[in-house]
Amino acid sequence: MPDPVTAIVAGGTTLIGSSMQSRAAGQAAQAQAGAAQAGIGEQARQFDEVRRLLAPFVEVGPEALQAQRAQLGLEGPEAQRAAIEQIAGGQLLQELTRQGEQALLQRASATGGLRGGNLQAALAQFRPAMLQAALDQQYARLGGLTTLGQQSAAGVGSAGMQTGVNTAELLGRAGAAQAGGIIGSAAPFVQAAGLPLQFAAFQQGRGAPGFGNLFGGAGSPAQPAMPQELGGWMEG
Repeated sequence: MPDPVTAIVAGGTTLIGSSMQSRAAGQAAQAQAGAAQAGIGEQARQFDEVRRLLAPFVEVGPEALQAQRAQLGLEGPEAQRAAIEQIAGGQLLQELTRQGEQALLQRASATGGLRGGNLQAALAQFRPAMLQAALDQQYARLGGLTTLGQQSAAGVGSAGMQTGVNTAELLGRAGAAQAGGIIGSAAPFVQAAGLPLQFAAFQQGRGAPGFGNLFGGAGSPAQPAMPQELGGWMEG
């Protein structure tokens, strides 16, 4: 049966090993928590980059929608009038209208119908028709920008939601790592607290005095009788 010194050495070795494991657990927890924080920072950086890239498309969406509303009269009659005049006075529409009217005149001249009523009717209808076509075309283009802005905003929102989910997961990992480090750091103290009880149990198992005998407790066994020869010599 092992002696008390061996038991004490074994207990001390266990305590030292547990302390080393505790330190390693703490370092591992710090590393995991640091990695999680780095991941959170990277998630935020990536989201900021996505938002920066989509910002021009997100910003143009509301502007295009407001222009559509103005063209439809939803922003008031003044805004509608200004939108129509802007398109009507545009250089592109003016040039297209001029070329179209010249083509009508040339055709009428070639057929001898310059003074005919058909030419006058065609010229009277041509400019308003060109303006209406330009308005419809401009509205369609604005609609494309509005849709683009809406989709870009939705993309930013989706990226933000995914970033939130990933950040929450990384925070959970960091918390679990820190909790594991705390539990691991407490292990040596738990084992140290149990060493006296283990030593007492070891002593009792050997039939040797336990803690009660070592400190004069009431549970000490009776003292053994002295040998007869020793007793007689002391009496003599």
